[in-house]
Amino acid sequence: KDRLALTLADFMREETLRNPENADLEHVFSGIQAACRAIADMVSKAGIQDMTGLAGTGENVQGEEQKKLDILSNDVFKDKLRKTGCMAFLGSEEEDDAVVIRGPRRGDMVAVFDPLDGSSNIDAAISVGTIFGIYKGAKDKQDFPLQKGSEQIAAGYCMYSTCTILMITTGKGVNGFTLDTSLGEFVLTHPDVKMPPRGKIYSTNQGNLPQWPDKLRSYFDNVSAGKGQSKTKYGLRYIGSMVGDMHRTLLYGGLFLYPADSKNKSGKLRLLYEANPMAMLAEQAGGKASTGDARVMDVEPSELHQRVPIFIGSSDDVDEVVSYLK
Repeated sequence: KDRLALTLADFMREETLRNPENADLEHVFSGIQAACRAIADMVSKAGIQDMTGLAGTGENVQGEEQKKLDILSNDVFKDKLRKTGCMAFLGSEEEDDAVVIRGPRRGDMVAVFDPLDGSSNIDAAISVGTIFGIYKGAKDKQDFPLQKGSEQIAAGYCMYSTCTILMITTGKGVNGFTLDTSLGEFVLTHPDVKMPPRGKIYSTNQGNLPQWPDKLRSYFDNVSAGKGQSKTKYGLRYIGSMVGDMHRTLLYGGLFLYPADSKNKSGKLRLLYEANPMAMLAEQAGGKASTGDARVMDVEPSELHQRVPIFIGSSDDVDEVVSYLK
């Protein structure tokens, strides 16, 4: 039975047959899954191959100390995408500026990615992941094209945990593939994922609550006491890795949020390679993603590392929390 499972390669081949104009996506996802397999292997061996801890290279453009695996994962992701021959630009959390692909391997697409989200958890062997979004129409561009999330043609994340799961969308729903290490293939395990319209879990760094606006604190007072719209008492679940927290939210419903506060006045998560890809996945699964003022994927980007507040998850939960902010 395992040998007859639908692999990601099979899935993308079928997508290409249905939509020949998106043939390059098949090559892109071949590169992505190769990168994710390599990163999964590095993560699993980090503790025994001296790949934990700081890299000693100082801070990245985000002002964050780079871990060894941040740099290695970034190098792997860039290499595998460059070799697809489909890329014009690569935008990474770990690079100050976008990487321009030149020469015969230059293609038409743009990839934006966080190669290892939640890397501060690595040393404690807690879930981490890769987040990515794909755009097209960049071959003749001289400068990195800043595009709204609504212009993504694909997005996804790979979570490295008790197993390695790759959740993707090409604009036709969300499907999840689990790495079968005996085959070396990602096989379909979560077909056509649908997020429940409401959950009973919220996921956030509640240590920041004193810096949040009073309206938002009122929301948490109500839902944690069972006084919200659903009259259900909500519980807190927080890993500290957006991939891990969003994976749970995607499957079980609920709300993930990282709002603006007195310390992070523009929010903390990055629009292009964290918020937009997750927003596309959420919407394709029936959920929503808002900045509190607007749909995340309608935000006009101004720079590669732009930050935004985010409220993402089940549609009813997002609507409820946003109503407190009006």
